[in-house]
Amino acid sequence: MTILRAIRLVLMALPFLIFPNAHGQDASADIPALVQSMGQASLKELGQIVTDLAATGDTSVVPALQALADGTLYADKTSGLVAIQRGAAYVDPVSGEAIDPAEGADFARIRINNSLRRDVSVAVSGMTLMSESAATRLSAANAFMAKPDPAILPLLDEAIAEETDANVLKAMQTARAVTILASDDASIDDKSAAVPQVAANAGRAAITILTGALNSAPEELRPTIQSALAGLEQERAVWGALQNVWFGISLGSVLLLAAIGLAITFGVMGVINMAHGEMVMLGAYTTFMVQLVIRQNFPGLLDYSLLIALPCAFLVTGAIGVGIERGVIRWLYGRPLETLLATWGISLILQQTVRSIFGPTNQMVIAPTWMSGSTEFFGLSITYGRFWIVIFALIVFFMLLLVLNRTPLGLQMRAVTQNRRMASAMGIRTPFVDAMTFGLGSGIAGLAGVALTQIDNISPNLGQNYIIDSFMVVVFGGVGNLWGTLVGALTLGVANKFLEPYAGAVLGKILILVLIILFIQRRPRGLFALKGRAVEQ
Repeated sequence: MTILRAIRLVLMALPFLIFPNAHGQDASADIPALVQSMGQASLKELGQIVTDLAATGDTSVVPALQALADGTLYADKTSGLVAIQRGAAYVDPVSGEAIDPAEGADFARIRINNSLRRDVSVAVSGMTLMSESAATRLSAANAFMAKPDPAILPLLDEAIAEETDANVLKAMQTARAVTILASDDASIDDKSAAVPQVAANAGRAAITILTGALNSAPEELRPTIQSALAGLEQERAVWGALQNVWFGISLGSVLLLAAIGLAITFGVMGVINMAHGEMVMLGAYTTFMVQLVIRQNFPGLLDYSLLIALPCAFLVTGAIGVGIERGVIRWLYGRPLETLLATWGISLILQQTVRSIFGPTNQMVIAPTWMSGSTEFFGLSITYGRFWIVIFALIVFFMLLLVLNRTPLGLQMRAVTQNRRMASAMGIRTPFVDAMTFGLGSGIAGLAGVALTQIDNISPNLGQNYIIDSFMVVVFGGVGNLWGTLVGALTLGVANKFLEPYAGAVLGKILILVLIILFIQRRPRGLFALKGRAVEQ
């Protein structure tokens, strides 16, 4: 860039750098006329129009200037009408209102060259950097960071000198550092000073920016960039490990929801319930039906469909669980192998019933808006869906603890777990406790199905994907111990996520199973042993 060109760019920006909020009524009144004059202007005249528009300091001209640079500003060859093309429609460049072109209108793109495009970029940069809105200034600084242009350095310096918002100032300083690294005219000292600024504040883009700078850096600058890159790689490794921990917690929360109902059923009743996965599946299909009814009859409640589905899924699966216990399982106590075969047969019946009603194809539940999207927390990427599932799993866990420790039913369940015969002798109706326990465990599995609709497809085979993992969690944590189930679910979830990158998903699960088998050889009753009927017998 020549000295004369730099002077010209600075002079273009001066009106809104010195008087960012000042634009006279006459200039503002001429804006629509200036924009419309672009349709018949030559390249030289376009340059003068851009300068005149920039001199107004009015941010309403930014869409027109940006459209000119992006190639979306069009003019009708007949009438000279200027409009911005958005898809198949045209809008007014100043007001943004839709335009209905006259019949026979023939719009053609207003063409510019690279020199004029750079002038437009500088003009837009100056107005956005000096906007009254801090959000606009921050967005402009981030845009300059993504596309550094040495021509805007004078504007950045002026904006930095006047900036009062700490976050915007930091972004502007980082954009300036990135721009200096991309400039051929900057000195080695300036570039050396810019490297730590980029490394500290450019976020995830820092490695890409510094790697690109390293490829064209002179020898005396290379050690500085390489040192910064080494530090960033170490930092990324740490955040990568923390990201895996978060993924493991997220997976662990799903395992916890799927296993927690099985933990109390297995712990109190000693029943190996192979139909537990189908309770999860029925909870998911209940959620699908609730959302279908809401979508067809009460669309305004769609964002609350999951909240409405929670009690419905709990009641449906809980009632089915009580029916299974009263109809089948109560006749098989003391015969674990026959119980296993009976519940396996029930699982096949439930799968085929659902397949006959809903078909074999996958169904989908629409995620509510408050569970859509993601956010950045320092170096972690957190999706809202997974975040709320973790919170939901913890709420269910602590509510179940409250039921077991602070309600008459919970007291009776703990009494039956510790000594069934003594509990019966003390007047506790153990058949009633068994039915309520099985219903409670099945209801919680239904709640797990509601959560799984947000991360998995709904199909008749949904429960089969989690039944084996659920048994592993229960056995590893300690049969009947809720705290053991929590620790076991989170431990297995984190271990899975750390093994998957090296061993793959299938081999990782096999390794987890082998490790659990070896662990059970040393501690047959799991991490947190709990005395119960299954142990006594």
